[in-house]
Amino acid sequence: MTALLRVSSIETLYFDRIYALFGVSLEIEEGEIFTVLGPNGAGKTTLLRTIAGLLKDQPKKGEIHFAGRRIDGWQPEAVARLGIVYVPEDRGLFRELSVEENLDLGLWGRRDDGIKKDLDFVYGMFPILKERVKQESETLSGGEQQMLALGRAMLRRPRLLMLDEPSLGLAPRVAKSVYEALGTISRTGTTILLVEQNARLALRVARRGAIFEAGRVVLEGTSAELEANEDVREVYLGVGVADASPKGWRLYRKRRRW
Repeated sequence: MTALLRVSSIETLYFDRIYALFGVSLEIEEGEIFTVLGPNGAGKTTLLRTIAGLLKDQPKKGEIHFAGRRIDGWQPEAVARLGIVYVPEDRGLFRELSVEENLDLGLWGRRDDGIKKDLDFVYGMFPILKERVKQESETLSGGEQQMLALGRAMLRRPRLLMLDEPSLGLAPRVAKSVYEALGTISRTGTTILLVEQNARLALRVARRGAIFEAGRVVLEGTSAELEANEDVREVYLGVGVADASPKGWRLYRKRRRW
């Protein structure tokens, strides 16, 4: 497979002195789901915002290539025109607008003859949206809002869909439905870069992934390799804790090997 996105040794700073990303390198292949896992403050969201061009004058060092073109330093609208669509953690909906109006914004500027087909795809993936077309988005449940954000993003026909914590705040059943939709989206050929804290869900759909800590990539591999890693199992999956006492409490924190 060919790398659609190549991030090479990027360094992103806040206030020109606080490192959020330090020497991060990743390659994401065309058509795959790639997940980035890590704790709060690890730099996951900063990675997405840097790729999308949303952080002025960032990255300070390194290069970002998309479909063979160097895009670091580009304006956000220029990045978006290449087919990179970013769905932020807060979903980025216009809450006072209806479901239909939010979806119409996803179609803004399109004049092609595939609009009806794409809308049918979105409504087929999320039937509840068709029932709620006239309802204001702020009155939707958290899961419905996430579905709307994904549906609107797909109307842009992304080559790379970047998602920030799509399961955040969702009930397990709803989160599972959202992740099933990611599998459907992936089968259309869309490449997905997925930032998550719910490692179980993310590794279930992703082909490969990376672990971020303190702005660095500390581990990378296939989902199977990450799931089999003892430290990933203990820290992110909550299994394989061999150093607990017989009564169930931890006597010490095992030092990780990354």
